[in-house]
Amino acid sequence: MEKLELKALGKINLGLDILGRRENGYHDVRMVMQTVYLYDRVILEKKQEPGIEIETNLSFLPVNENNIAYKAAKLLMDEFGLPGGIKITLEKHIPVAAGMAGGSSNAAAVLFGMNRMYELALSMEELKERGVTLGADVPYCIMRGTVLAEGIGEILTPLSPMPRCYILIAKPPLSASTKVVYEKYDAMTDIRHPDIDGIIAGLEAGDVRRVASNMGNVLEQVMIPEYPVLGEIKEMMRKNGALGAMMSGSGPTVFGIFDSRAKAKAAASRIKKAELAKQVYVTNVHRERVQKGEK
Repeated sequence: MEKLELKALGKINLGLDILGRRENGYHDVRMVMQTVYLYDRVILEKKQEPGIEIETNLSFLPVNENNIAYKAAKLLMDEFGLPGGIKITLEKHIPVAAGMAGGSSNAAAVLFGMNRMYELALSMEELKERGVTLGADVPYCIMRGTVLAEGIGEILTPLSPMPRCYILIAKPPLSASTKVVYEKYDAMTDIRHPDIDGIIAGLEAGDVRRVASNMGNVLEQVMIPEYPVLGEIKEMMRKNGALGAMMSGSGPTVFGIFDSRAKAKAAASRIKKAELAKQVYVTNVHRERVQKGEK
């Protein structure tokens, strides 16, 4: 196989709690992760000349070893001594530095795709073991679906699938450094923890309203006071029919859960009109667990 095209799907956090900080700086987390149907296109092409080449539609993204997709390709090329080189084309649609694991999803697609193209015969577990060396979200992006993530994010347990619903995604023109957000969280003393078990119970009952009412992200307590627009977007979503609204990951993307596409689209229009966010999408949850690749 000389060429492969994949969809690298983004994620939202239905719940995000932090249990503590390790001596190495990593944090123990308990999160409910959900794949959404907003994706980057990742095209892999073998080439005769050695080396890794990256092209992307976003001029500000690095196209060298500072890109996590490059690191993923290099990891497999070095480990297996793969011949020739590879060209990676990233057509980005997932908001960047936004709490939606866009970069991690790209890396996961590269690992998955190269495993298939070069017939490396690595299992999903073996791919996830390599993925966690690149980033804590990469194993989840290989697995996909509705998942409880623990440890630093690498201990993954499948959950009952998210009931069918519509997701409104809005990213204001802000960038959030995950490292800085976690450092500010570490300095906090009065912390309200979300009900992760309540979210899981809602999933098991197939009750989207129960899931939405229990959603919580401990990092909102860092981000919303600093960036009030995040709270404004949440409120706008709720006033316009969202069953629940929350910041994803370390932000600054905010998402809302809706029971109808029409309500989600109406809320999207109002958010744009109010100029609260420029990147606004209406999509749905993605319930399949495996990556799919097309020639």
